[in-house]
Amino acid sequence: MTSVRWPAEWEPHAATWLAWPHNPDTWPSRLARAQSQFAVFVRELSFREPVRVLVGDAAMQDAARSAIVAAGADADRVAFHAVPTDDAWLRDSGPVFVVRAGRRMLVDFPFDSWGGKYPPWDRDAAVPRALERETGLPRIETDFVLEGGAVDGDGSGTLLTTESCLLNENRGAGRTRQEMETRLAEWLGARRVLWLAAGIAGDDTDGHVDGVARFVAPGTVVAAVCDVADENRAPLAENLRRLRSNRDADGALLTVAELPMPPPVVIEGVRCPATYANFVFANGAVLVPTFGVVQDAEALGVFGELLPGRDVVGIPSGDLVLGLGALHCLSQQEPVQPLGIARPA
Repeated sequence: MTSVRWPAEWEPHAATWLAWPHNPDTWPSRLARAQSQFAVFVRELSFREPVRVLVGDAAMQDAARSAIVAAGADADRVAFHAVPTDDAWLRDSGPVFVVRAGRRMLVDFPFDSWGGKYPPWDRDAAVPRALERETGLPRIETDFVLEGGAVDGDGSGTLLTTESCLLNENRGAGRTRQEMETRLAEWLGARRVLWLAAGIAGDDTDGHVDGVARFVAPGTVVAAVCDVADENRAPLAENLRRLRSNRDADGALLTVAELPMPPPVVIEGVRCPATYANFVFANGAVLVPTFGVVQDAEALGVFGELLPGRDVVGIPSGDLVLGLGALHCLSQQEPVQPLGIARPA
């Protein structure tokens, strides 16, 4: 593959794709509450760009539409697509939108439910083929298992990932770091891959990078930090150390902003991967998961300082995170036809 570019998430969106949450095993006893928070997420997206929501059937579409309208969304900007799913984590099951030779395309990475953890996943694995039909964009098949939440990029060839996920035997099948980097270059246009150590406690994906560190602008990364005695403290400190000594694909030292962690979120005995790093860009805004704790304001302030030209909107996610993910895990941005370079945030 030549001339491939993975647009940065802050570049203009044609739409954001989502899948309506419907699996009661994912949100035991809290599915309705999670759906309500999801509807608020849809509302805030709809004020800024079109939203595409996957639903399994007409009954699910009616229920989703009712909840989204009740939340106050711009209903004219929300479209539903009859695509059945096993779960709602479209960041990982869906395709990745890239640009090759000036044309948008879908990269279809095989989905195996995070190393075979939650069968069945055949419907989720079929989502990229369905989005080929729904978008009319060409789809490129690969044999490389990769979830969207496992990587983050700056739009100019610098990628972030974690060793705990990408080098895990349940993903890489014995591939070396160099082999992984070759694949990331081939399919996502990576010129430099920055390897962090691990993810956060409660993350059942083996440590996706979208829970710990993300690009927010060219050369600028936010990194989750933990200043209290907690199992996240050591791995996050190691991630921060690596970032501060690293450079992007053009050789420039990274600017690293520290992002606080909320206190541990434990629901019904389950440690949930609550993190502000699971934010989402929308046109003119950044949407940040919040958890009803004092650290919410501090985290929103970090984004406000880094992204003064954007609205910073907190999205209550205390019930969503029981599913072991939040806003970024649930969404996949569709970029507009780009101009060929990463735009400033």
